Amino acid sequence: MSSLHKSRIADFQDVLKEPSIVLEKLRELSFSGIPCEGGLRCLCWKILLNYLPLERASWTSILAKQRGLYSQFLREMIIQPGIAKANMGVSREDVTFEDHPLNPNPDSRWNTYFKDNEVLLQIDKDVRRLCPDISFFQRATEYPCLLILDPQNEFETLRKRVEQTTLKSQTVARNRSGVTNMSSPHKNNAPPALNEYEVLPNGCEAHWEVVERILFIYAKLNPGIAYVQGMNEIVGPLYYTFATDPNSEWKEHAEADTFFCFTNLMAEIRDNFIKSLDDSQCGITYKMEKVYSTLKDKDVELYLKLQEQNIKPQFFAFRWLTLLLSQEFLLPDVIRIWDSLFADDNRFDFLLLVCCAMLILIREQLLEGDFTVNMRLLQDYPSTDVCQILQKAKELQDSK
Repeated sequence: MSSLHKSRIADFQDVLKEPSIVLEKLRELSFSGIPCEGGLRCLCWKILLNYLPLERASWTSILAKQRGLYSQFLREMIIQPGIAKANMGVSREDVTFEDHPLNPNPDSRWNTYFKDNEVLLQIDKDVRRLCPDISFFQRATEYPCLLILDPQNEFETLRKRVEQTTLKSQTVARNRSGVTNMSSPHKNNAPPALNEYEVLPNGCEAHWEVVERILFIYAKLNPGIAYVQGMNEIVGPLYYTFATDPNSEWKEHAEADTFFCFTNLMAEIRDNFIKSLDDSQCGITYKMEKVYSTLKDKDVELYLKLQEQNIKPQFFAFRWLTLLLSQEFLLPDVIRIWDSLFADDNRFDFLLLVCCAMLILIREQLLEGDFTVNMRLLQDYPSTDVCQILQKAKELQDSK
């Protein structure tokens, strides 16, 4: 470890040990990249995403409250209606006459259960292919959810619920805006069939199952948006970062902490996932056009070239912006980009500049290429040093 890196770690530790953390200092440090040593990145992200307050004295009580709340969500939303044991405080009710699986009443618990299955099947399909370039999400977590996996309880896992459902996959396909594929070509590996995954011993669960649970609970709590394809790519890097925290006390609660950080992050970007808002000033169409208007201001020659070839920002920037570049780079690079995004007080304005920087850094290839070559470049962005991209974006920001 270089002396410079040791010095950066010490700078972070000095800021984080203050009774009241100075957010401006933390943002300034984090913008240039957060060291992963000592769980610094995990802690910084939780502060930058407004999960942890700036007052250190309140951390213990807030964490206990939020993690307890998440356990309550598990109890209320993962259990199949009518199968909880009485000694868990939820008595079985006789549903024979008032409620049953064929009850057409929209308020029926069974009707809700079957509608939830539709959302769950889409989530399940997406989380199983999360980050296919690494094996992390297929491996067993060190901290499985004992509340659900305890053999003395009758909680069913979401995985078992998926396996038991008879709904056909074509009934659950829900896409963001008619785009049939939101994955980049080099990451679009088809997921194995259910039975092709390594079977984990009883009492174990894979990391992807934890992510599935987070997304399912989010969908239940946010019925207005529920789950839209691509949310799995947002929660994945968050969960990976927290679940690999070297501090076991933090790692043990990665699921709950990820859920609340993901919820806070989605509160800022959820408009990108709502089609009815596309053409509003907070919608994704406006943001894509903003990338091009910024490019026109910074590099008019490149802008005119793309216009001449009728290459619209919808062809590539939709995925870049909606998924926070999580599909354009390998996971370590995505995490580094997110350090800067989370640290910037106008972080999603900065994301527009990052996208513009990505275009400018391959300008020579784009100026020389024809439509087909350029579309391939933009939809499968070439390997590039992300620090160079971030530096260029910062230059664009400072030149405003």
